[in-house]
Amino acid sequence: MKATGIVRRIDDLGRVVIPKEIRRTMRIREGDPLEIYTSNDGEVIFKKYSPIGEMSENAAQVADIMYKLAGCPVAVFDRDHVVSVSGAAKKEWNARRVSPELEDLMESRRMYFSDNGDSSLIPAEGVDKKAVACLPIISSGDVTGAVAFLDNGTGSGINESQKSLIQAASQFLGRQLES
Repeated sequence: MKATGIVRRIDDLGRVVIPKEIRRTMRIREGDPLEIYTSNDGEVIFKKYSPIGEMSENAAQVADIMYKLAGCPVAVFDRDHVVSVSGAAKKEWNARRVSPELEDLMESRRMYFSDNGDSSLIPAEGVDKKAVACLPIISSGDVTGAVAFLDNGTGSGINESQKSLIQAASQFLGRQLES
């Protein structure tokens, strides 16, 4: 654990303000859920809660099935990081932060499809592979992550069956989070 040198007092309602610099660095937005941990040493630790991270095994299974059916690599993201990948090097992708472009796509609840194979969306920081399709995962009205087909190097766009598959996967993951 790293000390920040910032000290905050608890108010009369038991609240503490997380400084703006820390919220920006850790990508904590208004309304984001936080898990609270305590230790025997008296430490109180806040950790961003990721519903998709909690169901990472299901996300991995969905990614594997999508990869087998669509024939192109698949990545599943929570709001901040890669949760699961299939058809691409896991070591290269695991725990990478989402790119600002993907973050913007999720925030605006937009779908992205590259019909002609010319993709410009890089979904994760530090990785050169682009996404040919990407959809946000919406659960109970909130964006909780995204699912993406990654470029398989053939230069082809995404076809109608792949569009249907990624839409079904996005909706399935969103519904799994609701139940």
